[in-house]
Amino acid sequence: MHALRRSAAAFLVLVAAAAAAVVLTQSGGSNAQTLRLQPGSWLGFVGDPRPDVQLGERMIVVLKAPSVGERLVQAHYATEAQERSWTSQALAAQQQVLTTLAAAGIAIRPDYTFERVLDGFSASLDPRAVSLLQRDQYVAGVYPVRAAFPAATSSSLLSGKGAATPGVALPGFDGTGVTIALLDTGVDLAHSYLRGHVLPGTDVVGNGDDASARRDPQDSAVLERHGTELAGILVGSNGPGALHGIASGATLLPIRVAGWQPDVHGNDVVYARSDQLIAGLEHAVDPNGDGDCHDAARVALVGLAEPYAAFADGPEAQAVQGALDLNTVVVAPAGNDGAAGPTFGSISAPAAAPAAVAVAATDSRSSLEEARVVLRRGLDVMYDREQPLLGPVTPSRSLTLSIAAPRSGGASGADFFDARGNSLVAGKAAFAPLGTDPQGTAAAAAAAGAAAMVFYGPAAPAGALRVTQSLTIPVAWVPTSAAAALLAAQRAGLDVGFSIGPGHSTRDPQAGFVAGFSSRGLAFDGRVKPDVAAPGVALATSEPGDAPDGTSLFGTVNGTSAAAATVAGAAALLVQMRPDLNGPELRSLLVGYAQPGRAPALEVGAGTFRVGSSAVGEVAADQATLGFGIWHGPHWHATRTLVFRNVSTRRLQLSVAAVATAGESEELHFRVRPNRLILREGHARRVQVTVTAPRAPPSSVVTGVIQATPAGGIPLRVPWALEFQAPPPGDLLQRVSLDHSSFKASDTSPAILTVQAGNVVAENGVQIEPVSRLDILLYTAGGRFVGVMARLRDLLPGAYSFGITGRGPNSIVLAPGDYELRLAAWPTIPTDATPTKAIVHFRIQ
Repeated sequence: MHALRRSAAAFLVLVAAAAAAVVLTQSGGSNAQTLRLQPGSWLGFVGDPRPDVQLGERMIVVLKAPSVGERLVQAHYATEAQERSWTSQALAAQQQVLTTLAAAGIAIRPDYTFERVLDGFSASLDPRAVSLLQRDQYVAGVYPVRAAFPAATSSSLLSGKGAATPGVALPGFDGTGVTIALLDTGVDLAHSYLRGHVLPGTDVVGNGDDASARRDPQDSAVLERHGTELAGILVGSNGPGALHGIASGATLLPIRVAGWQPDVHGNDVVYARSDQLIAGLEHAVDPNGDGDCHDAARVALVGLAEPYAAFADGPEAQAVQGALDLNTVVVAPAGNDGAAGPTFGSISAPAAAPAAVAVAATDSRSSLEEARVVLRRGLDVMYDREQPLLGPVTPSRSLTLSIAAPRSGGASGADFFDARGNSLVAGKAAFAPLGTDPQGTAAAAAAAGAAAMVFYGPAAPAGALRVTQSLTIPVAWVPTSAAAALLAAQRAGLDVGFSIGPGHSTRDPQAGFVAGFSSRGLAFDGRVKPDVAAPGVALATSEPGDAPDGTSLFGTVNGTSAAAATVAGAAALLVQMRPDLNGPELRSLLVGYAQPGRAPALEVGAGTFRVGSSAVGEVAADQATLGFGIWHGPHWHATRTLVFRNVSTRRLQLSVAAVATAGESEELHFRVRPNRLILREGHARRVQVTVTAPRAPPSSVVTGVIQATPAGGIPLRVPWALEFQAPPPGDLLQRVSLDHSSFKASDTSPAILTVQAGNVVAENGVQIEPVSRLDILLYTAGGRFVGVMARLRDLLPGAYSFGITGRGPNSIVLAPGDYELRLAAWPTIPTDATPTKAIVHFRIQ
């Protein structure tokens, strides 16, 4: 019996849904999420440049009918037969909607159907189909499919220097008996480090039963890597130097939701679609696909990130909640887009989901390799400093080299050779600007015979280049001013040179700090994200494929997905130790007992993950983080409800308090009811927290914690955030224009409506202002409402174009006369805010 307890830059252009009278036009040819706003210091070090992918008119249709997870929450328990019946009922609801479309002459063939974590399907939909679906009483919403990318970068050769381990363990527990679902690229099932711990899995991308890592169709030497790397962090065992995964006794269920798929140029690149991700969660909660979710994996790790898509109510978020309802905790990377804000920041989906455990990355390395770097012009020493190296290779002796620069800054391997094919940098130190792909530039320099690589430009993080067989030379960094002066002296015919001393270890000044690439919150509903932080820099793990001698490969990996793997592995240990925990309780223990520090909550959530504290936690909450919304003035107040449950074996006296960050508490007043309570073993109580603020503090966002402390026990902490700066009126519709104000009705030559929706504000840091819903309504010139032309949900800032054909919402050609389109763009929070509005007048001839 399945039981649940009662506890409950450039703007991006997206494909958007359009109504029957609207023909959607896509600007830029892509809806790939390529908004890149991270600081230059980590640009290119984590993750390859994101490919430009074309997702066409694919949409996710979410129905109002309940999923299996929703039904289970309502019923509190279910038999196997009941869950199979619920699965069939959800599928029947989809068939009813598809039949309605077919009756209107629109045949839809879904790419994927979802019944367990949500009820819905994905498909390529033309504007007429979208219009009918929006008016269907059984449809809750239509959403664009987005692209998701592996949230890490990798290596292909293990090095003892610069490699780290997460340092997470529970003595006596290794995850035995626990299944972890890994939603990522394929996994090298034959790898010696993983053998015996990985099931065959499921291939969502290729619609098969084998989740093994696939080779690049255009280069058979290249394998999908990311899934193998995260699998090693989770369940690896018997590795070199006693290397092992966090839950080496657990069983891994690989679900290939990302892999080689075409980009806009027809090349195969590695990415996932959001509908494939949801389909992966369907497999995670029902591995054998029989409609009964009693065999659901207790932990699901999503190694992918939809950049900047921090929507808390989209289909991905709903699917994560559905998985949690079925007792599967979803752990996801916060994203690798670095600092942004001051409010929404750069959190990715599905980590932004309220039900997900979003993980930030910290640097756990205790030491780095450094060397003395000297630039010389004649007898004049221009630069002389001990500094950490960027790459994993350290010189064993001093090197004194002449210098050379590639053509065009080293953007390609050919730049390191002249027109005759002779190397420009052989035996020299190659100087090049720090571009978007320093890993590739350094490897190209090494392949051209350079003896060292020297980057100049924005300050670069120590040890950030990954270990790889192609990177065989030391890599250093110097300031732009010093490099420019040296190169200018060389062009003037002066004697110049570069020297680097032997490498040696030094203390890592960033040890324990949040990595610069790690995304930070809030989510678009104002909730604190990420939830928790964990090691995610230079973690040693497995790599797919074999070395020339036939042995398995190992390497290092950076990224918030590596940090998420750390937490997911630890979650398996907790499940083994405390198997009676349900999904929400497990999530609460993972987050609520993190170690607070000096880092802001918008960077680390509750703090640094501590599995030992989680293991002895006695109180669990139904929410891991909270958002109080936006302050509206002296008389404003907001109330949030938390359910605290006693998950210990003793009777607890619990005190509950809400506190703000030091220095800002005098501006806020909290009322907690009740603030003291008695909880018997297994029992739960609701607590209401109300906040008021007579005036706004200097900060645009104030954070704090709601702390539930059992007498004689460790407190549970629930981070919260309160915004004091709402988006300025008018920002969400910056530009609305129609290229023809008077035209004849035409399906082939429509007038083009262009809408610039949402905003990216560069003030006190980059601020993302998305649109939760965009309505395009048709009225006559006299003010009579004709109908809804389009309703788009969850829009990132971007330009959207629609073709106005001259047909109304019912597809009937409009009578000649004057009309107007009224647009309304709704912010994400608060939900009762007044939308930004615009009106466009036009005449049908």
